Amino acid sequence: MEKKEISRAVINRLPRYYRFLKELEKEGVERISSLELSRALDVTASQIRQDFNNFGGFGQQGYGYNVQHLKEEIGKIIGLDQCYNMIIVGIGNLGKALAKYPGFANNGYSTIGLFDSDPAKIGTVINDIAVRGIDELGSFAADNEVDIAVICVPRTEALKTASLLVEKGIKAFMNFTQADLEHELPDGIFVQNVYLIDTVMLLSYDLNNSKK
Repeated sequence: MEKKEISRAVINRLPRYYRFLKELEKEGVERISSLELSRALDVTASQIRQDFNNFGGFGQQGYGYNVQHLKEEIGKIIGLDQCYNMIIVGIGNLGKALAKYPGFANNGYSTIGLFDSDPAKIGTVINDIAVRGIDELGSFAADNEVDIAVICVPRTEALKTASLLVEKGIKAFMNFTQADLEHELPDGIFVQNVYLIDTVMLLSYDLNNSKK
């Protein structure tokens, strides 16, 4: 059977559904309707049902959705029923903050390596992981099962760093640089760009236009 093509817009909504359901589960909520999800997430109930129907539905008419079951099923779709090994390259202020961020480990993403070119940072320990020199990056990636690389290096070093890791078999990147990696790396490589300044610019646009 031919695999169903799911739109990127649907996929992009899945983490938001998952996070909200996880909070509901913590609060002891056992059941929720698409209408209640709609009111909480500002997505139409029809759109929510369509999104879930892409993967089999999960609900019962007149009952709604079991929160725990729905969270677990969406987690499986995203891939959270598996564990992923991550490395962070570039341990400046942002890289250090990401290395300390508990949300990764809480959702099955294990940080196994930290790398930087600054001699003052090499050997320092963050969350029980010693920072290695950038010269060890290639051999570490070759010797360890690394699923995701987080890139926090200067823009001028981003493509060189990512290309080296692609050669070592890494296919997924979280890119915090301003480099346009997805158009520079080979097909079959997955890149999620995180442009923090773009988000601030959008807020400034909203503020600016609210005054008109």
